Amino acid sequence: MSFGAIAGDYDRLRPSPPDAAVDWLLPAHCQVAVDLAAGTGLLTRVLAGKVPQVVAVEPDRRMRAVLLARSPDVRVVEGRGEAIPMPDASADGVFVSSAWHWMDPGLAIPEIGRVLRGGGRFGAIWTGRDRQAGWVREADWMQWGRADGGQTAPSADQGAARSGSRRGEIALPDTGLFGSAETASFGFIRPMTISDMVGMLATYSAVITASPDDKATRLAHARAALEQRFPDTGEIDVPMRAWCWRADRAPRAGY
Repeated sequence: MSFGAIAGDYDRLRPSPPDAAVDWLLPAHCQVAVDLAAGTGLLTRVLAGKVPQVVAVEPDRRMRAVLLARSPDVRVVEGRGEAIPMPDASADGVFVSSAWHWMDPGLAIPEIGRVLRGGGRFGAIWTGRDRQAGWVREADWMQWGRADGGQTAPSADQGAARSGSRRGEIALPDTGLFGSAETASFGFIRPMTISDMVGMLATYSAVITASPDDKATRLAHARAALEQRFPDTGEIDVPMRAWCWRADRAPRAGY
């Protein structure tokens, strides 16, 4: 729930999933899509341009407030991946954007299966900096580097370590509920100023929850390193990538 404290910055600075990635996630003839842990609606808005009915499910009222302001025509409800406020077999697709690592898979996977119609699609996407680019790897080190020049281990949001999940991976239980799991990734470029790049680093949970002094030190270190690498630059072409995973629900008896 730390993200609600910076909901406006989160919506402004985090990257939206690219169209090509969302197209890959969607099943054919999708009429009802659920954006689970929708946040401020970065994925919701892309889905709303492609699917007739989108339901955004988000537990944090501060994130929901931004979502409602940006997407007034979308149905927005309070809920979690482990308790989705929708009837059985009511959706063609359930999607999670950059939030799967915060959920309890043992509860969320069967709950997603409950909401999906037979043959429906469960998809997840993680959108962020492409660490295959050398300077982006260094920028990640800048965020986590110590003031004394040492190094701490970079990680995704703290929840990734808690759940044991890694970007682009979902371990399905051997129940036959889902099958045909596939993965894909889509690269793109996002122009950003140095200030926006540093601001985006500040939207990750480990920085949000850090002490004020630690946060200020880390972000100042990142800014100085970026300004040294990109002097007199108005905007930087930041390599981004969307890592995608999808699987289809088994048919339902009688459907």
